[in-house]
Amino acid sequence: MTLNIPNILTLLRLLAAPGVAVMFLYFNRPWADWFALILFITAAVTDWADGYLARKWQQESKFGAMLDPIADKAMVVIALCVITGFSGMNPWILLPATLILFREVFVSGLREFLGDTAGTLKVTNLAKWKTTAQMVALAVLFATGVFKHNVLERTVGMDPAMVQAIFAGEISDELGLIWNAQAASVTWYAGTVLLWVAAALTAITGFDYFRKALPFLRDA
Repeated sequence: MTLNIPNILTLLRLLAAPGVAVMFLYFNRPWADWFALILFITAAVTDWADGYLARKWQQESKFGAMLDPIADKAMVVIALCVITGFSGMNPWILLPATLILFREVFVSGLREFLGDTAGTLKVTNLAKWKTTAQMVALAVLFATGVFKHNVLERTVGMDPAMVQAIFAGEISDELGLIWNAQAASVTWYAGTVLLWVAAALTAITGFDYFRKALPFLRDA
């Protein structure tokens, strides 16, 4: 095992994955949303940085190659669990999240079964785009929590109908509540669309890996 800078970045990303969920245990919202968003974006950036530095400095290693996809999956899975929970099990979030989780488990199972022949399932460029789409979608959805709970924090004690009117843009004030409510709405819809795009790419790459593994799954 070689602990160079690229591998340390990958290891830190792996440790940051549970930290995204822990933020909601120790901080009130919207601070928890802010910290989770910053931590998630920082970890996502290291996903690009560790690979770039490993290639530039010629420090690619088996340890890094093993740890990198694990860290990516941990980030995505934990973030999906957090967002699905705070979305109130919204089906528009739950369905693509289920598809993504199913694919990740399925492909991991394929790689484990294939063992020494798992090199057949090398990461493709489309799979890299899939991971990027997942990271962007989840970051945007975390931003929704920042804007939404900023509004809710300022409207504590207000009539629920008035709070709903603020989110609907029917009531304006000088405190910036309307801007935050509109930003929450935009990021919610944008994040949901991006999550469905990520789910589609996830399904396509999962089928592609299954197709490549088929020859090794047939009995003699």
